[in-house]
Amino acid sequence: MRRLAVALGALVVVALAGATILAHASPAMDVQEVTSPGGIHAWLVEDHSMPLVAVGLGFHGGSALDPRGKEGLAEMVSGLLDEGAGDLDSKTFQQRLNDLAIDYSFRAGIDDFTGSMRTLSDRRDEAFDLLRLSLTAPRFDAEPVERIRGQLLAELADESSDPNSIADRVWWHTSFAEHPYGRQTSGTQAGLQAVTAADLRGFVTARFTRDNLIIGVVGDISAADLKPLLDRTFGALPASGTADNVGEAAPGAPGSVIVVDQHVPQSIVLFGQGGVKRHDADFYAAFLMNHILGGGGFSSRLTQEVREKRGLAYSIDTDLVALDHVGLVQGMVGTKNASVGEAMTLIKQEWKRMRDEGPTEKELADAKLYLTGSYALRFGSTTSIAQALVGVQLEDFPSDYFSKRNGYIDAVTLDDVKRVARKLLDPDTLSFVIVGRPEGVTATQPAPEGLF
Repeated sequence: MRRLAVALGALVVVALAGATILAHASPAMDVQEVTSPGGIHAWLVEDHSMPLVAVGLGFHGGSALDPRGKEGLAEMVSGLLDEGAGDLDSKTFQQRLNDLAIDYSFRAGIDDFTGSMRTLSDRRDEAFDLLRLSLTAPRFDAEPVERIRGQLLAELADESSDPNSIADRVWWHTSFAEHPYGRQTSGTQAGLQAVTAADLRGFVTARFTRDNLIIGVVGDISAADLKPLLDRTFGALPASGTADNVGEAAPGAPGSVIVVDQHVPQSIVLFGQGGVKRHDADFYAAFLMNHILGGGGFSSRLTQEVREKRGLAYSIDTDLVALDHVGLVQGMVGTKNASVGEAMTLIKQEWKRMRDEGPTEKELADAKLYLTGSYALRFGSTTSIAQALVGVQLEDFPSDYFSKRNGYIDAVTLDDVKRVARKLLDPDTLSFVIVGRPEGVTATQPAPEGLF
């Protein structure tokens, strides 16, 4: 589901010519903190084994800051930054990217706005110059604005009949009706129609500022070469802009069951409750608990109970969703309409069993082994490492986080996980949104109108 993927901070990985595996890509990678003469700060991982440079960048503040009535503003900006800038119109800008084989991507998240660029080393200067134009002088000409608006409206129309998208939209709206998190990153039909070129320029001016800028660079470039490029590329951004005014949130409608009637053979069930935020002292214990409960694929308890033992679903999973202003435990399962009630009962039973008993020593040891051993697999390309550098900075962790992260997991004890499970999990507060025609399930409140 799109919202869940965004919430988890899943950044789009753009390939230039396939993944470039770095010889030293590991959690213990050497991260240099680089500051330009003009005060622009970046994290750098040098790798001169291939003639490639990847840049990740981020700004705090995403779709949650879209003005009411202009929902989808951040999403439109993300689609237009490579559609002309400076004296280059859309066609010319796109042709320049193509001719130079520069990979370029922007993404609007809930709490942040991120970008990614990848280029061959000998085209580095031109690539940084195009990035500078995108951030400091986007054109927002009428033709590309209307074209991108049309594409986003078409995507929304497709989502209006997609059960996953409907469940996602209803769950978040119900849980955060009066908070910006209750709105969709992709916006609304009315919101996208209302966005003007002036709104797009206002977003760039307010959000793309030096005090809000985060940069990660990976590949065939030295710190000495990077410093002047940082000033040349980002030095013209405004010094400061609009502060994040999104308030803290808590999920509402605990224990609710909402059914959205749709004629489909398999219901989609989205469920969740409150969780922990990223800097909570109990985050790593909750992380391990979630892996054992529903986040660990075939090894998780929910998969064993719902899929393996009873064959009720092809997959079921849970995740910790750690946003800037709320933490959640959220999950999803798809099952036959006749099996929805049984699947919901099993989910609540496993929620309660984890709360009351916690995991076993073996379950905890297996979860630690997997989560620490698989960590290095996240760093298989220059782009993925650059994005990780940005993600860690967006979460306000120090540059040695990569070398220390596995230690945080290993330090969690069985008592820690049991304590956090008792504190966190409550089957009675799980809220469910079901899209389909589930048999034997009674809704506790009607589905909201006007969302799909």
